[in-house]
Amino acid sequence: MFTPVLAKHSKSFSLVDSLAIGVERMQRNFEPMRKQVEAWQRSELADVTAKVVIYEAFVEGRLEAPKHLARSVHDLYFEPKYEEFRPRTIWSLSNAFTSAFKELDPIPQFKATAKLGEFLETRFSQTF
Repeated sequence: MFTPVLAKHSKSFSLVDSLAIGVERMQRNFEPMRKQVEAWQRSELADVTAKVVIYEAFVEGRLEAPKHLARSVHDLYFEPKYEEFRPRTIWSLSNAFTSAFKELDPIPQFKATAKLGEFLETRFSQTF
């Protein structure tokens, strides 16, 4: 829970200070995420590795996501719609998954996306 907000009824409550603390806490979490994205953008994948990851995710069920999206992920990775996802990297593979998840309703999309980072981190942890 965000402790400073609990003091909202006190005379000493400072909205500016509370917001500053909240923003600082959020920014602290951005740096590790930014570093991970940069590492994934530099990490080239062999085509066979990308295929194995997609297979593991859907056929072996290592990612909690609907299996019918496997083909969409494959197509979005190997024939990306956007130029910035053309490089064969972990980042592009991650984007293929998240783009395919857009076919889902909001709650299943959120759940699948939330599990994706952990799945890819676990899968590629030996790379970093």
